[in-house]
Amino acid sequence: MAPLNPASQEAIRRLRNYVPPPTTYNLVPLSRQAAVLILLFADAKGDLKVVVTIRAKTLSSYAGDAALPGGRADKTETAFQTARREASEEIGLPDINQKLPTPFSVEHLCELPANLARTEVVVRPCVALLHSYDPRLGLNADPELSLIPILDAKEVEAVFTAPFKDFLSENVYDVHQFFVQQNGQGYRIFGMTARIIVDAARVAYGQEPEFEHNSHFGDEEMIAKLCQSGRFQEKPKLS
Repeated sequence: MAPLNPASQEAIRRLRNYVPPPTTYNLVPLSRQAAVLILLFADAKGDLKVVVTIRAKTLSSYAGDAALPGGRADKTETAFQTARREASEEIGLPDINQKLPTPFSVEHLCELPANLARTEVVVRPCVALLHSYDPRLGLNADPELSLIPILDAKEVEAVFTAPFKDFLSENVYDVHQFFVQQNGQGYRIFGMTARIIVDAARVAYGQEPEFEHNSHFGDEEMIAKLCQSGRFQEKPKLS
């Protein structure tokens, strides 16, 4: 497997250097905070791919939808801690305090502006790179073959990967949704999940998508106005 190609190296450099604007994430009650993990890795050509899940059909919200690993915040966690904990629960990626099996490691790259879900939960996207280089062997492992996900059937029905840069291309885009084919299976990515990945790709590749898209990143301004209006209160726990 090849290492990151020059375009991917530059994309990772941009993400490492990205400094998000001040966020409203910590201004809302804990019960309305959530984080998702945009987990990137290099394929055999050195191109970046992103890990996406399909939510279980039995869930009370967004059942059967494509989603990024993630969920609600817990106590005094940072957004990255939340995203990594949820990714551990949903797809078996070791938690932030756990060591990954050789030759894998995870590098936290940046956080993106918060987004507002239709359930009025404020979602902080966290971007990370899954490294798979073993300096002792001088080889790269293939995450798609070597790091097999362990799905939580209660939350995740399937996991797939998609070319990261494709989220800027009109070739896979059709009226606010993206279509990905993998192993004979078709997947549809839309809504907030699609917007978050598009925004991450905009930062990474330093270019705008080939289709109409919001000029701003996330929903920080809208969330700030809702905070000022007193809209956000503690969200009742689901029974």
